[in-house]
Formats: sequence, structure tokens, C-alpha cells
Amino acid sequence: MAQGDIDKIAEETGFSGVVWIDRAGQIEFAKAYGPANRTYRVPNTLDTRFGIASGSKGFTALAVLSLIGDGALELGTTARSLLGKDLPLIADDVTVEHLLTHTSGIGDYLDEEADTKITDFVAGAAHELTTTEAFLPLLDGHPTKFGAGERFGYCNSGFVVLALLAERASGVGYHDLVRQRVLRPAGMTKTDFLRSDELPADAAVGYLPLDGVDRSNIFHLPVLATGDGGIHTTAADISTFWRAFFAGDIVDCVDEVVRPRRDVPLKSRRYGLGFWLHESTDTAILVGYDAGASFKSTHDPHTATTRTVLSNTSPGAWPIARALAPD
Repeated sequence: MAQGDIDKIAEETGFSGVVWIDRAGQIEFAKAYGPANRTYRVPNTLDTRFGIASGSKGFTALAVLSLIGDGALELGTTARSLLGKDLPLIADDVTVEHLLTHTSGIGDYLDEEADTKITDFVAGAAHELTTTEAFLPLLDGHPTKFGAGERFGYCNSGFVVLALLAERASGVGYHDLVRQRVLRPAGMTKTDFLRSDELPADAAVGYLPLDGVDRSNIFHLPVLATGDGGIHTTAADISTFWRAFFAGDIVDCVDEVVRPRRDVPLKSRRYGLGFWLHESTDTAILVGYDAGASFKSTHDPHTATTRTVLSNTSPGAWPIARALAPD
């Protein structure tokens, strides 16, 4: 796709964010659009850090798989063995592998099958959600939707539970686990978990339409998310991540991570361990969508081509991401 085509889509949709395409580390297209902060008229740049919502699930998966590689967990470890009496509605036979593949069947605090709008307030007391343990009341009380292993059912709660299990198995807090076991080995120097109430100057504020005006997403998301979202990153760091991941710099079990475990026809995709996969090729995908954030990045390991779209609106990334989608 030519630059003029991308520029046209960006103009027609009012896109705010960054588009980045590289092949084997050589940049083929990179451009920023729109404001990072509308109040102070700060523009997005290629160095702007964006929230990637559920794109963070891939990092959670890799932190858990790193612990499995060290023997602290197994794919067959049951959630109950580490939860104890917490979250009693999670079935006794739910395992780490079920959680990683969205086949656990546990109830979801943020149920994407429910009829909710992106502007709804669903995080409860968002300012209190700063640790994984603080999510326990939010995770509790949601009945099982189906038996473990029966089918695919995308579940945000499952990845918060994974973060909790990883903490309890390792004795290290989730955010530090991801920093130590994923971000540092990958060389992602601009990526971190940022509090929404103290974003640094190089981070984009997320916006969504409320009452006829665009407002920030500060009351819609946990102040410091865990497990199922919360990372802020740059387009360059995402490309760095893909290269490090497929080089085996983060975990040794790359082939197992991207081995299709479930077909997801409704999404025209497949799913591995924490990563979406193209329906018929080896392209790996990270994608995220939440209040004031939208993100999609694909990586073809054969051509080493990365296509990334980051946006500080929702669902601002989709028109361009669809146009860039690999065959």
C-alpha cells in the first residue's frame, strides 16, 4: 500500500496514532498522525507511547511460559492449586493451558459477549486497581460459562488469573515479572506499565466520545492494569519485540507458542498460547481494543515483515489495520 493510500484513510477517518511497516528491521513506512494530547495540542510522533489494551496478553503469556521453562509452573498446573479459597467459582479442573488458550470457561469480569458499549464504565473503582491481588473482588462472583476445554471463549479474566498464578508461583509481582522476563530480554526500552493518572510526557492520552465530546479514558480503565492489558509501547519497540521473540530471546518454546490450538471462525483467525494467528498462514498477531486504545500488529516470520498500527482512540486503528492486513 502506498503512503498516499494510508494518508487518505487517515484523513477520512480522523486517525490518531502511528502506522509502521518494516521488513527485517528496515523501515518501509513510518508516520504519526493526530494529537497525543488534545488539550495541550501535543502531536503524536513515532516515539509516542500508546496503550495496547489486550495486546498485552501476549506478554503475560510469555512471562507465564518463562516460569514454566524454569519449572515454577506447568501447563497442567490447576488454577485451584494456587488460588486456594480465592475465586471459588473457578472450576477445580481449570489449568494454566486452559487459561492461555481461552478455553477455561470461567466467567469474565469484562465479558466481550455481553451487550456493552466501549463508553460503558466497567472497571469499578478504577483507582484502586493497582495490583493483581486488588482485582480479586472484580474477578469474583462470575459463574462458569462452559466446561474447561469444551470450546474457545475469549476471556479477559483468564489472563488476570494467569498474572495472579504467576505471582504466587514465583513470589514476584506481575509487572516486574514481565519487565524481567519479557521486556528486558527483548530489548524493549520504551515499553512499560504506566499509571493512567501520571502518564509521562511521551505517552498518548486515550480518548473516546462521551456526551458529544472527546474525553480521556482515565475513568474507564484500571489505573494500573494487570494480566489482560495495561502496557504502553512504541511502534519501534513492537518490531523489536517480534524479532526477539522469533529469535528465541524471550522463551525457547517459540514453536509451541505459535502452534494453532483453536480455530476461531468468527474472527477468521486461529489461537495459540496467548497469541492470535492468521487463519491459514504462519503470521502471528497481537491485537487490542479498549476505551481510548486500539492496536494491531502482525509479523510474518518468513519475510520478517511487521505491520503495526497504534491509536489513542477506539476503534481508530481498524480502517488502516484492515488495509494493511497480510493475505
